[in-house]
Amino acid sequence: MAYDSLRQFVQRLEQAGELRRIPIEVDPILEITEFADREMKSPGGGKALLFEKCRDAAFPLLINAFGSHWRMAWALGVEDVEEIARELEGLLKAKPPRSFREAIALLSTAMDLRYAKPIRVSSGPCQQVVMKAPDLRVLPIQKCWPLDAGRFITFPLVFTRDPDTGERNVGMYRMQVVDERTTFMHWQLHKTGARHWRRYCELKRRMPVAVCLGGDPVYTFAATAPLPDGMDELMLAGFLRKKRIELVRCVTHDLEVPADCDFVLEGYVDPSEPPEPEGPFGDHTGYYTLPEPYPKFHIERISHRADAIYPSTIVGIPPMEDFYMGTASVRIFLPVFKLTFNEIVDLALPAEGVFHNLVVVSIRKQFPYHAMKVMHGLWGMGQMMFTKIIIVVDDDVNVHNFSDVLFRLCANVDPARDIIFSKGPADVLDHATPELGFGSKMGIDATHKIPGEANTRRWPPLIRMDPAVKKRVDQLLQQLSASLSSPTPQSPR
Repeated sequence: MAYDSLRQFVQRLEQAGELRRIPIEVDPILEITEFADREMKSPGGGKALLFEKCRDAAFPLLINAFGSHWRMAWALGVEDVEEIARELEGLLKAKPPRSFREAIALLSTAMDLRYAKPIRVSSGPCQQVVMKAPDLRVLPIQKCWPLDAGRFITFPLVFTRDPDTGERNVGMYRMQVVDERTTFMHWQLHKTGARHWRRYCELKRRMPVAVCLGGDPVYTFAATAPLPDGMDELMLAGFLRKKRIELVRCVTHDLEVPADCDFVLEGYVDPSEPPEPEGPFGDHTGYYTLPEPYPKFHIERISHRADAIYPSTIVGIPPMEDFYMGTASVRIFLPVFKLTFNEIVDLALPAEGVFHNLVVVSIRKQFPYHAMKVMHGLWGMGQMMFTKIIIVVDDDVNVHNFSDVLFRLCANVDPARDIIFSKGPADVLDHATPELGFGSKMGIDATHKIPGEANTRRWPPLIRMDPAVKKRVDQLLQQLSASLSSPTPQSPR
């Protein structure tokens, strides 16, 4: 289903008992973070929190809306994200592509044909109220952690356009508030928004930018999805919501944004202005990102819905809300990975790996050193290039059970034979790399070894019980349970 507004999604969560309203006044400076951090680290991700009274702000704040497997699925209009994965797999199998490039092209075509491109409308709820003078101070923008450089907008949908092709990009880049009309734009080196900015710098032209907050929650997910450069995130959003997205033109420039968003910040980035230090910021790595130079975003206009809700999130030491968003991406796009690597059975990004640091993948091993082929292939796919450690296990391992993974890691690995090192692009937020955006990677082959792999002795079988015995004991346990639950006959007097 598609949501007509963020408020409608809030109502869905409340009806399901997944929302907690906070009616007392809470300060966006650190206090909301402490509330949210405790909730996110409670069993199952806790509940979504709606802060109805934010100190010195005119709007309520929603946080942890995506912070469970259930809420993440509901945000995408389904009961289980596997429903989307199965639909996507069916579309791709209709005309089996021969390469990853063909798979992406087919995916784009399928989305376009089934749910159409966005349509343009003359006006929308996001323009119901226009501030006389743009002023970010009316928004409950958080200072998340004590050493943060200031307040940060953490759930922005940043709309930019390639000046050469006109292709739209919707990214999510944190925005540090400088003053009531200025923020930094933290588009990292490898992001599409940064590529667009570099091109505007070459052209010496002012870069139009629009930032949306809220609206159908599927927009937020689409902005974080690992799509190839050039593929429209709104096309993915339309595919997921199964309803055409209505776009309204900005007033200060010709970028278009979803008409149902809660807030729209219109402005520009000026290539003639030298970047300045942004940060520090308490990041998803669990550490502070230290200051680095980034450009400034100048806001010319702010409009919003009459009933607007400010969406926010925090990142830090996992588990956090972003874990559930990342897990949904993996489940949904796994069919695309399997088209290129048909040996892949499953793939997991543990919360402790904070996205890029650790990937566990299970494969149907078919030939010597098969695991190493998979490692190098994954490092060559989009944002997987940032993965620091890849562990490959056999197809009988549950990659989501880290106890099972660690058992195979310890039992099947000889470090000299089974660990490889490589170098390549790294997440610019990774403080452990010796230089910004570049570092080393490690692949660990934790599969059973087969003839043809060097220095391998005869491999012993894994201890397993006979299936017939397991079935027999299951029956005996059922009989035992039945006998214990039946009433004890009373002896005659």
